[in-house]
Parts: sequence; C-alpha cells; structure tokens
Amino acid sequence: MSSGIFLTFEVEREKMVEFLIRCGVLHRAEVIEAFERVPREEFVPTNLRKYAYQDTPLSIGHGQTISAPSMIAIMLESLDLEKGQKVLEIGTGSGYNAALLAEIVGKAGRVISIERIPAIAEFGKKNLKKTGYGNVKVVVGDGTCGYEEEAPWDRILITACSPSFPQPLLDQLRIGGKIGAPIGHVYSFQVWKVAKKVGESEVRIRDFTQCSFVPLVGMYGWKEE
Repeated sequence: MSSGIFLTFEVEREKMVEFLIRCGVLHRAEVIEAFERVPREEFVPTNLRKYAYQDTPLSIGHGQTISAPSMIAIMLESLDLEKGQKVLEIGTGSGYNAALLAEIVGKAGRVISIERIPAIAEFGKKNLKKTGYGNVKVVVGDGTCGYEEEAPWDRILITACSPSFPQPLLDQLRIGGKIGAPIGHVYSFQVWKVAKKVGESEVRIRDFTQCSFVPLVGMYGWKEE
C-alpha cells in the first residue's frame, strides 16, 4: 500500500476522533489516545477498508460485525478503564476492541478475549499480531462461561447481546469491578448496561443507550439455532 493511502487513513482517523468528541461520546484522554493510535482499517476485511472510519458497523463474515466507532466509544467510556487493569472481552470479532483495550490498560495491564467461532478468532488474532498487539491473548471457547483461570477480572466487556449478565461472568468479576453488555432481545430492543459488583452477590446496574448487537451464543446466553 502506498504512503499516500496510509496518510489518508491517518487523516480519516483524526477526523473520526474529532467527530466522536463533538458528538459527546469520547471524553477521557486515555480512550481518545487509544482511538488515535489503533489503525481501524487493519481490523476490517480488505474490501471494506475504505469504510473503516465511517460511523457504522461493518461485516467481518460468519454473521459477525465490527461495531460503529461511536458505539465502541460509549462502551469503553462506560467501563472507566484504567492502566494496569485485567480485562476480559467476550467476543473477539476483528480484534479492534481488544486493541483499544490493550492501549488503555497499557503494558502493566492484561487483556484476554474469548471468541466462539474459530475462523473469526483467527482473523482477530492475526489482526492483533500485525498491528503490534500480540500480547492480547485470544481464546476459542464459550465466552458466557468466562475464563476462570485468570479470574477475578477488573473489567469485563461483552460485545454481543445477552438476555442478562451471565452468572459465571458476575462470579468472576472482582468486587468493585464492572461488566458492560448489550442486554435485551436479539435484533430487537437492547440497552447497553454496566453492572458494578458491590458485594459477593450484589450489583448496581446503570443504563446507557439503546443499541443493536448480534446474539451472545453460549451456555449462559442465547442457544445456537
């Protein structure tokens, strides 16, 4: 790819960040810097690269999508992510969210992402490696069961619609930790919600915005048809 095209992507990335700030969905310096650094064009299929910085979800195959930048901004801002945190992502997809998470938590932090579709997991893993985020661990499995080997988690990010917060994920969340997910009905009414764990069996839930995500399939989510 020519240097001119790379420059175009950099300009588009800057414009995207400016747009998200103007829209009021990007606030914290750490999140803004992550959006400025991660090359979104490297996380979409080659034939869709020209749309990488449009504020719209894009297909990545197998019925999965990369969310619109504005939605991702809302998700990350709502979790109050900090340097050094240990974060579990449910739904690797293209790997873009995981790269943003890795930027925010820094080298002292830890990001593990679980993806149920092997081909998508491989796509995300390759994208992360080629962009310098090979330290993100991608696991193929049922994300609704969490990843108990490295629990408890400071933050958990679910990138697919669930009927409720899966109990295993709540159990694996550190007290004081937060979990965010689109909660609702598949391809119908969904709300991005964040639950803060304030006790062993107590959470406080905050609603943010309506949204639309593909279903979270698994033992504690929607059943695969």
